[in-house]
Amino acid sequence: MKKILITGGAGYIGSHVVKALGEEGYELLIYDNLSTGNEWALLSGRLVQGELADRAALDRVLTEFKPDAVIHFAASIVVSESMAKPLAYYRNNTATALNLLEALQDHGVERFIFSSTAAVYGIPEVIPVNEHAPLAPINPYGTSKMMTELLLRDLAAANPSFRYVALRYFNVAGADGGNRIGQAYKNPTHLITRALKTASGIYPELQIFGTDYATPDGTCVRDYIHVDDLASAHLLALESLLAGGDSAVFNCGYGRGYSVREVVDMARKVTGVHFTVTEAPGRDGDPPALIADSSLIQRTLGWKPRHDDLEYIVGTAWAWEKKITGK
Repeated sequence: MKKILITGGAGYIGSHVVKALGEEGYELLIYDNLSTGNEWALLSGRLVQGELADRAALDRVLTEFKPDAVIHFAASIVVSESMAKPLAYYRNNTATALNLLEALQDHGVERFIFSSTAAVYGIPEVIPVNEHAPLAPINPYGTSKMMTELLLRDLAAANPSFRYVALRYFNVAGADGGNRIGQAYKNPTHLITRALKTASGIYPELQIFGTDYATPDGTCVRDYIHVDDLASAHLLALESLLAGGDSAVFNCGYGRGYSVREVVDMARKVTGVHFTVTEAPGRDGDPPALIADSSLIQRTLGWKPRHDDLEYIVGTAWAWEKKITGK
């Protein structure tokens, strides 16, 4: 079976992809500095702890493991933090990706899957947004991811044997259906996770950031995709590349949006807890609405989402939250 190197594979999304690939029999090596990931979340593969900025360490891993493909997750992902620390985001998200790609070129690794984001679109003129929309990010997080996409585009143009797939995630949520892994960030910023931690009593209240957006109820609208469906998209992208498929960029979402207030209502329904919600000003870098047109990945790779159900998404996240808090 093929060998796959996964950077940042001990994190939330990475660990679910590790689970999916392990179940298919791939030989996996996870390269992660464990700054936000957890070794216990790895249900398959072997972990090497290291930094993407450490070229010597990358060379050792690539020489020893000789991967057939690389899936690159490792990145900083908090929009508000990127607004305050832009240079840190360009260094951690773009400069390290460049370092990784240079190492892969030197070692002849020419199949690459990139964890990108809907943040590259900024505030789209057309909703749902498709992959041909202009890239106009409004925060350093989105810009740092866009810059890596441009690196991949130009590398593939210069080296036709190099093939990549960039997956633009919308809002990833939920947990493993078997309740084995889920989100475990020290300081989570995801709305659903924050809501559930408020329901469990960890936080005294949930803040809604912005109530005057140009949306039906004034709060931000997002397309929530279950992490297991996102993992299946990675598996299909990998199979395509290993079979000789062309480079491509795909949205990963369900094509429907839920407002912050709608998510709060669902979290209250699932948990049975009418937790406290307060309103705060909107945050810089947050677009009013982001909803995916994911028809391209469905047509091209045959991706078929199985969990397009907000109650299921929140329900799996709540089961995981109860497990890790012991409540």
